[in-house]
Amino acid sequence: MADTSRRALRLLSLLATPRCWSLGELASRLEVSERTVRRDIETLRALDYPVVTVHGPAGGYRLGAGHTLPPLLFDDEQALAIAVALQTAPSSVFGLGEDARRALNTIERVMPARLRTAMESLHVTSLRNHWEFPAPPIGSETLRAAGGAVRHRHLLIVETLRADGTRPAPGDDDFAPARRIEPHHLVVWAGRWYLVSWDVADGDWRVRRLDRLHLHPPTGLPFTPRDLPGGDVARFVMTSHDRGDTSASWECVGTARLNLPAETVARWAPGGSVVEHLGPDHCRLTIGAWSWAGVAGLLATFDADLDHVTPVELRRACRRLMRRWRAAAPPTPPSSSSVIRYGVAGGGHERPEGASGAPAVGPARL
Repeated sequence: MADTSRRALRLLSLLATPRCWSLGELASRLEVSERTVRRDIETLRALDYPVVTVHGPAGGYRLGAGHTLPPLLFDDEQALAIAVALQTAPSSVFGLGEDARRALNTIERVMPARLRTAMESLHVTSLRNHWEFPAPPIGSETLRAAGGAVRHRHLLIVETLRADGTRPAPGDDDFAPARRIEPHHLVVWAGRWYLVSWDVADGDWRVRRLDRLHLHPPTGLPFTPRDLPGGDVARFVMTSHDRGDTSASWECVGTARLNLPAETVARWAPGGSVVEHLGPDHCRLTIGAWSWAGVAGLLATFDADLDHVTPVELRRACRRLMRRWRAAAPPTPPSSSSVIRYGVAGGGHERPEGASGAPAVGPARL
């Protein structure tokens, strides 16, 4: 009987999600036969849960409206997900530390013993990696205002803050007037919150760091949603070079011009780097590391020609790495079996097999 009740609760949890489940999917998730699933569905209906049958090729079962689910209806996976989420949320949203701890304690107290044990066993210690450059945590009021504007499709009036979080005043060299934007998406990437919006004055899409925005009071003015170019919000954010990112505080920071489009470099550049658009096939990358050799090595990962490398310490590091790589992979002299002859009218010369005959490309100007 206990197994049947536990399975029925698990089934109710699945049906409560905003999707339609086929009979086969439910049987697979519950690890029982389809006949057992049908019987459990009838049990739920007998308890007045509105389990709706959806007919058609994409049909199945879902929970209808008009009934309030019992509180804290979680399975093992959901309980662990909540435990992890509540312990890691304070790292990206300011002021949630104490509230998240209280919420986790409340949930643990009312959980069944089996789930409470699982949640209590998962205490997370979050450590920062050298290559993680999250933004400062977002204030809960800012997050609530931005999220509400996205959900209700209301215009926002925003000002851009400095990298240190201060707000330029009229008369300052970097002061810019407030802008009206249409917020469409909130995106979290690499520990940073981004707001994807349509800039009314510019007539173009922009990606803005939420921690770099000062939000004016809600306008309540509705706007008509627009179609995002390409329709893929993740790709749009990751390939946008002008996201308001700033260079991280490394001991060694250098720049170089790369023969690659800015959107390509922006997609793969590590956190804490800055990409500047210079043309359709060129961009400038500012990047840092713990050593000048580290900066040079990161530039090499893009496998593209580069020039305008600064400062001089970075150029010296590039030369050192060239010597090391040449020593690590010395040229192999061609063997007799790998030489082919070609020519005309009894004359000719030799070249290693696979050589193209094209002129060699010289090293990047450092």
